[in-house]
Amino acid sequence: MDAERKVWFITGTSSGFGKRLVASVLARGDYVIATVRNLESFTLPDGDRSRLRIVVLDVADTAANIQKTVDEALSFWGRIDVLVNNAGYGIKTLLEEGGAAAALKQFQTNVFGVMNVTNAILPQMRARRSGTVIMMGSRSVWKADTPAGGFYVASKAAVHALGESYACELAEFNVRVTICAPGAFRTENVHNVPYTYNEHIPAYDALRTESMSRFAAVTKHARGDPAKAMEVLVDAVRGEGGAAGRELPLYLMLGNVTYAHVRASCGRMLREMEEWEDVAKDLDFDVES
Repeated sequence: MDAERKVWFITGTSSGFGKRLVASVLARGDYVIATVRNLESFTLPDGDRSRLRIVVLDVADTAANIQKTVDEALSFWGRIDVLVNNAGYGIKTLLEEGGAAAALKQFQTNVFGVMNVTNAILPQMRARRSGTVIMMGSRSVWKADTPAGGFYVASKAAVHALGESYACELAEFNVRVTICAPGAFRTENVHNVPYTYNEHIPAYDALRTESMSRFAAVTKHARGDPAKAMEVLVDAVRGEGGAAGRELPLYLMLGNVTYAHVRASCGRMLREMEEWEDVAKDLDFDVES
């Protein structure tokens, strides 16, 4: 293999961002280890496939089984340069109707799975003092007032926090970490998850119906092109195109909606801080003179 090319390990590649990312990386001449939960769901991309390996991986599996899969992946080309934690889904349920059982299911894939995959790959990156870890987050973290999406938003907020902590802990090993936050892109399956009931509460009937209709509309009318988004991500990692000469950011915001929602959320927080600063800031112990 060409030592100048990068080896990418990308989870969740049967659809959505992962599917587009595989095609973009291969088109740049890099190598890809693509993971899927089942082989039947993976469609081979066009072009040269000699730099592609496909492995079966459910990120919700045990840490031990994930480590075995990663060890197998490392045997292909001897290293992993870029990890993209892309696999995930969004459970649909109102917080009271889903309860802790729904939250645990959501976090097992979107949070604990991300940690297990990352921790399985990091030792060889630290040993080589080189690597890039991409956490696929979401602009929804700044738009948490979304009924029936609360557990998904909470899981992505956890991913953002983990990404910042990983970045701090891995800096001395020259391992870069970026949290990629896309918003309102037209990807398959992201909003097609059926509603989860662990307790049916009639008082929520109207809100539940309205919320699920809103998710269906987003799926149909989202304007973001996921292929363009993944081209930007590959540019950022490789330092090419519009990313040439720029440092990889801690947060890579993608899409018009993301920029609008993040700015609105930050602006609201700053306004509320200013309004309450006179009564909620200086709360230290009194110091005797």
